[in-house]
Order: sequence, then C-alpha cells, then structure tokens
Amino acid sequence: MGNKNFKVQNSMSMTKDGPGFGTLYVVSTPIGNLEDITLRALRVLKEADLIAAENAEHTRGLCRHHGIKTRLTSYHQHNRKRKAVDLVKKMESGKNIALVTDAGTPGISDPGVYLIDRAARYGINVTPVPGPSAVIAALSVSGLPAEEFVFLGFLPNKSGRRKKKLKDLAAEPRTMVFYEAPHRVMAMLSDLRDTLGDRRIVMLREMTKAFEEVSRGCVSELLANLAEAKVRGEFTLVVEGFSEKQSSTAFSMEISNRIDELLAENRLSVKDIAHLLSREEDVAYRQVYKECLDRKSDLERVSIDGVVQKD
Repeated sequence: MGNKNFKVQNSMSMTKDGPGFGTLYVVSTPIGNLEDITLRALRVLKEADLIAAENAEHTRGLCRHHGIKTRLTSYHQHNRKRKAVDLVKKMESGKNIALVTDAGTPGISDPGVYLIDRAARYGINVTPVPGPSAVIAALSVSGLPAEEFVFLGFLPNKSGRRKKKLKDLAAEPRTMVFYEAPHRVMAMLSDLRDTLGDRRIVMLREMTKAFEEVSRGCVSELLANLAEAKVRGEFTLVVEGFSEKQSSTAFSMEISNRIDELLAENRLSVKDIAHLLSREEDVAYRQVYKECLDRKSDLERVSIDGVVQKD
C-alpha cells in the first residue's frame, strides 16, 4: 500500500493499564427510532470508560434500551469549555471516552465540535463511529439533486439577519439543507419564499419517529398547509438550488399580459401577484416580483391621455 506509517484502527485498542493516551470516539446515535444504531456503536458505548452526553437523561434512556451500563457525564453548550478540560485530562491519562449528541452525529450543529477540536489539538486520537444523520436521511428521500449539496444548519433567529443570509444564497446552485425549530418554521418558510422565490422544497418532521411526516411541494404550498396544530417536533428542510431556468429574464407574452391584467384589476398586491404567477408558471418569485414592480411603475407614470411620460 506504500505508506507503512499509515495506521488503520479497526478496534477500540483499550489498553487501560498501559501507557499512552485514550481515544475520543465520536459516536452517532439514533435520531428517533432506537433501532437505528450500529453494532459497532453499541460495542463502543459498552466498552468506553465514560460517555460524554449532550443530554445525559436522554442518553440514559438509549443505554437502558440496549443494556449499556457505562457511566455518563453531561457535556453541553453551557459547560463545554470547563468540561472539555476535564475530559481531555481523562483521555491523557488513558481513558477512552464516547461522545454522543442528543440525536445523530456529534459535531454537526452541536457543542461536540469544541471537545473534538480540543482533543485533536492535544494529540488525542479522535475516531468516528458513523451512523444516523438527519442531513443525509433527509437528502436520501428528498428526490432533489444530491451529487452536491450544502448544509446550513440553523439560520439566525431574527428575520432580518435570516433574510440577509438567504439573500446571500440566492444564486447557490446546490441543494440546500437547513434545520429549524418548530416555533420558527413558519417564519423560516415565509422568509424562504420572499427571498429565494417559490422553489421546490421537501420538509421532514420527526424523522424515524412514530409521527414522521414528509411534505413536498413549493414553499408557498407547504406554508399554507402547515397548520398551527402540526408545528411540533424538529424540522429538516431540503431546498432546491438556483438554476438557469429561474434566472431567465424573458417572459412569454402570456405571462406579461397576465401581469398587466392582474395589476389593472387592483385586487391583489404586487407580492400576491408574484406568488400566484410563480406557482402557476413555474417562474422564480423574485423575477416575477421585479417585473410586477417595473410594470406597476410604468402604469403609474401614464398620463391622463394614456401616453407614457418619458424621463
């Protein structure tokens, strides 16, 4: 194979009585269904000296279910800096620690990344024990292109900052994956529609759990169908990337005439017209919205005798 110094570690190599550092095992755990865990993950959790868990009580339930009796310690966002010092010292003394998050893979939108970075900086071996991931699970059933994708986690809580981030993503051609909390998901969908247009989206709620739900359609459809009573559980959003089709500035005569008709009726706002036509004609919302504004401006500059006043 060439490089004799390259070492593949297939086992835990737990030499508790021998010299040297222990290992930090980054262990993926179920995102819902407790059966979604690998045989290797179960072995590592059983054989480790300590499990560092984002939510110890939550992980204790997983351990009870699988007969794991390893001691647990709490490691989370609020104690990560202080606790990382203690955990690194334990690994320097030869202890093996399994790091787990509430659900899925540690280090992905959770405080695990801090401990992983510190362990690596101190020369401690960090080994992945792969398994469940909400990002990959969502992409796998989305039906959207996944040859390339970008994971963006949780966007800012404030609408203004969230819209600014989304505007920066307007020309992103890859499929985008977001996480969102139940109390913000409707605001997130609204900002997505207003900023990126009425794109295709797949929204997954409570993945692998008893009330798993997968919703597909354009953003406005999902927003309209998202009843308040259903806004529970964690959401993963898979959003269509930007395409040349969306960037086309050429409108058919039929669409142009439809815009003029709707503006003349004066029943719908420019935003409502843009949402309506972007759904009906499969054209980017922002493109239709800009065209509506331009045409409305022209109409407002028409003089009493019907001649457009030139600047």
